[in-house]
Amino acid sequence: MDFSPSDRAAELTERVRAFVTDRIEPVAAAYHREVSAQADPARWQESPLLEELRGQAREQGLWNLFLPAEHGDAWAEEYGTAGGRGLTNADYAPLAEQMGRVSHLAPYVFNCHAPDTGNMEVLLRYGSPEQQEQWLRPLLDGRIRSGFAMTEPGVASSDATNMDASAILDGDEVVVNGRKWWTSGVGHPDCRVLVFMGRSVPEDDTDTDRHRRHTMVLVPLDAPGVKVERLLTTMGVQDEPVGHAEVSFDQVRVPRENVLLGEGRAFEIAQGRLGPGRVHHCMRLIGQAEVALELAVRRGLARQAFGKRIIDLGGNRERVAEARMAIDQARLLVQHAAWKLDTAGPAHSLGEVSQIKVVVPRMAQDVIDMAMQLHGGGGLSEDFPLAGMWTTARALRLADGPDEVHRGVVARLELAKHRGAR
Repeated sequence: MDFSPSDRAAELTERVRAFVTDRIEPVAAAYHREVSAQADPARWQESPLLEELRGQAREQGLWNLFLPAEHGDAWAEEYGTAGGRGLTNADYAPLAEQMGRVSHLAPYVFNCHAPDTGNMEVLLRYGSPEQQEQWLRPLLDGRIRSGFAMTEPGVASSDATNMDASAILDGDEVVVNGRKWWTSGVGHPDCRVLVFMGRSVPEDDTDTDRHRRHTMVLVPLDAPGVKVERLLTTMGVQDEPVGHAEVSFDQVRVPRENVLLGEGRAFEIAQGRLGPGRVHHCMRLIGQAEVALELAVRRGLARQAFGKRIIDLGGNRERVAEARMAIDQARLLVQHAAWKLDTAGPAHSLGEVSQIKVVVPRMAQDVIDMAMQLHGGGGLSEDFPLAGMWTTARALRLADGPDEVHRGVVARLELAKHRGAR
């Protein structure tokens, strides 16, 4: 295996790095202050700064860079984005790391943010031409946003077969009922559609295979019966102006044509969606860990206590060394997972993807925590990005499945290698 970037990936990585450094980082604090000052979630608005940066990114061809290789060329040509012509997962990984350096803004600038990237990939892979025309085109163009409605408050959602919200076919329509939460993106004023996962067989059905009982369906946010019950905070953070919501669905009727791929195929879609998305999440977290380490070193070199530089106190040099080694190890693990996705496909990369989902958020949380400690009280404040970064890393140990589930996948695959040995 060869993790060296292609010429094109290396060139794009440098261009994204320069854009993040020169255009995004100087205004990131102002952007955050502007959007976080909006007290009423019902009236959240996007900052004009974002549209200005998005226009600049599009002019430079740095738009929709996440587009999977098998689809990139046709769609990128239509949108005039030379940068988005079908990068592989391995190609895209270093770009995602650069975007992660300003994770609350940079991915949105390049139209490479969750959950829209995953939803767009679902529409690219599994959407009908009509679904692509109605929803994919405006998403790729950045005119609308979307949400992903999977997790439920009433069941242990770490086991997705527990999903009890329903999407029942009724003639030419699908009837959607239930309650979802942690539905990302719903708070944004441009959110227009949800990818909804629901049970599509009767509650007492025990004959259908448990992984064939659920269906994914496209539900417009303004459909009658859809109600945003509340916006959730993540450890006290609202994540303006994007938000995570609890959403109820009461006898929502949408056309049968809104079903994705087919009835009972939600798990098949989810498997194809989540693998690349986890690479994106993990590489962005590595970018955040790099920023945290840089801040820690600068702080340690610049401040003194007890007659010494902070970096020379209490084993801080060793902590910096451990952080550097942990970041580099995690990056290699993600590069390997991206390579495996590219060469073997999602179905044969479960172990590698599960590994990075456990290792990277834990690594990032530890590195960011170390940086916070070196910053003292400042590390807990909004004067530095560390507290927000730590919250992101902690949340990702639950998002897309808790650590325990991914460890279980890794263990199951490892034990399978020794089946019949005793």
